[in-house]
Amino acid sequence: MTILGFLLLLLVAGICGAIGQAIVGYSRAGLFGSIAIGFVGALIGVWLARALGLPEWFTVRIGNESFPIIWSIAGSALFVAVLSLLSGFRRRRVYYA
Repeated sequence: MTILGFLLLLLVAGICGAIGQAIVGYSRAGLFGSIAIGFVGALIGVWLARALGLPEWFTVRIGNESFPIIWSIAGSALFVAVLSLLSGFRRRRVYYA
């Protein structure tokens, strides 16, 4: 894998992780956290899809690697939901003057 391919893979993972955080409504991670959540979400999502016998939808092929977008977003949302439950998710109240 080339450097450009690796950077594109990081970008796609970061976007999937950010979408997963937006679905759940919990975002304490920055750029690198979103990338990590995207990769962990891809692992969880693909594992669940294979365990349930579901097909891989919408995969992006970068170089020789394929990255499952839909399962990455679903796995990221599931992973972030578990993280928010474990860390004591609290919504911030915003008061306007």
